Amino acid sequence: MSGPRYTPLVKTLPSTVPFVGPETQERNRGSLFRARLGANESVFGPSPNAIEAMANAASETWMYGDPENHYLKEALAKHYNIAPENIVVGEGIDGLFGYLARMLVENGTPVVTSLGAYPTFNFHVSGYGGELHMVPFKGDGEDPAALLSKTKELNAPLTYFSNPNNPMGSWHSKETVQELIDGIPDGGLLCLDEAYIEFAQEDIAPDIDVTNERVIRFRTFSKGYGMAGARVGYGIASAELITAFNKIRNHFGMTRISQAGALAALADQDYLQKVKETVWNSCATIASIARDNDLTPLPTATNFVTIDCGKDGDYAKRVVAELVARDVFVRMPFVEPQNRCIRVSAGTEKDLAIFAEELPKALKAAL
Repeated sequence: MSGPRYTPLVKTLPSTVPFVGPETQERNRGSLFRARLGANESVFGPSPNAIEAMANAASETWMYGDPENHYLKEALAKHYNIAPENIVVGEGIDGLFGYLARMLVENGTPVVTSLGAYPTFNFHVSGYGGELHMVPFKGDGEDPAALLSKTKELNAPLTYFSNPNNPMGSWHSKETVQELIDGIPDGGLLCLDEAYIEFAQEDIAPDIDVTNERVIRFRTFSKGYGMAGARVGYGIASAELITAFNKIRNHFGMTRISQAGALAALADQDYLQKVKETVWNSCATIASIARDNDLTPLPTATNFVTIDCGKDGDYAKRVVAELVARDVFVRMPFVEPQNRCIRVSAGTEKDLAIFAEELPKALKAAL
């Protein structure tokens, strides 16, 4: 038997997972992590109202989810004072990246991003045959001027930029981001990833302008709202672009449980504020633990702290391995020189006590 006739593109692609999940590591290790601090999830969980709404919706899972995501789009539109026609809801930001790439990328399409930026975006671009052009970070943040210059040089139809940034936690002012948006050439589109925007302690997001066809903004319920496992993301853009998603998106991709949970979570802004304050306190504790071990915590506008280990990437990799061996799950950036760091997500008091206990041991063992 000859097997399936794969497309020429698929034949050239590696079989890969952008992130090795903690569950995979636990299976390989044969034991569970005591502190799960590597995936930038919110260990503080969803609003109790969202949990109740999802539990109530469980009995309705014999029905498909609403393919229009009507009530969630209506609620988001009211939240942002825009029209529902300017919102697309999908299976997390990752799923929406895939739809965006399908609409704009084909074999040989130039796409601009930063070297070391969120790899799932790259995964989807490569999956549709796009050619990734990566510009280096400037310091420990993305370089908007370099991204714009490369976009114009290539006349690229798609450019990726995150604010705040993952994996470094850095950010740019709303004025700088607006300059990037305004500089995108005609026919180009900025994919603005704002997954962590709820955690920024200052206003770093430009005003939402749904008449601007140069940008689509992606946000999520995975981070601030504590619903990473529910997979609810959304994009905000011009009505024409949002309508185009209906040509290719999975109309039954959203579950009723996820829709109900997101709707209740959005309505509970008091809980979100409490989570934000808890996260800020947790990040301050992580920074203090780093300094106690003669390491340098970087400023953050996210729910994680990137810690400069003061040496090279090989040393940071050993630190991560030693922490994992001590049942503490953390991750690290993967591109030099940012790979001199490790990245630690906000955690509970118990989580951080474990991290504080095991970090000095891991640092000593990594030498």
